[in-house]
Amino acid sequence: MDWWLLSGLTPEQVREVLARATRRRFARGEVVFHQGDPAESLHLIGKGRFAVRATTPLGDVATIAIRVPGECFGELALVDGYAHRVATVAALEETETFALAHTEFARLRRDYPQVNEALFAFLANEVRTLNARLLEALFLPVEKRVRRRLVELSRLYPDEEGKPLVALTQEAIAELAGASRATVNQVLREEAKRGTLELTRGRTRILDLASLEQRSR
Repeated sequence: MDWWLLSGLTPEQVREVLARATRRRFARGEVVFHQGDPAESLHLIGKGRFAVRATTPLGDVATIAIRVPGECFGELALVDGYAHRVATVAALEETETFALAHTEFARLRRDYPQVNEALFAFLANEVRTLNARLLEALFLPVEKRVRRRLVELSRLYPDEEGKPLVALTQEAIAELAGASRATVNQVLREEAKRGTLELTRGRTRILDLASLEQRSR
């Protein structure tokens, strides 16, 4: 497995890092940590997908991101010196991670400056993504936001036949798009009539990604 955080390390150095990590497995729906929990480690994803969620002051839940193998989560609280988690992370399927304790992460950054370079590049990209999402929320019709999230999700759920099967509920897609479930359902049904996707129970198969992407612009 290649993790972006460890991309500047040699295979031997990566093995040394993993030897100091704790392998953890999570069942579908299991919460790794809750928003507000003490921040004690970061997780390198080895298998499966995770949802990163935050609760608003009004009690609404927003899905901030989906993390996949090769990525990590929990780094923000450790980098910024926060004492508590800023979001809740839950497994979307059977998953596995390599958890690095706070002290090991600090050691990793001290011993390998290239880790800091990768980390800063990632955080810069996160800022750009958040800025783009803010502009979308202010100026883009909700229907296009839903289509854009579907296009993004298709890259996280690849299929050998080129027809991604997004294994997320309509409620989860709504959280990602900042939309209501009713709006997501309406958009999905319209796209199904166009033949760009196919709806199954709790899943969405993308049939014509190019057409869907064109109408998301």
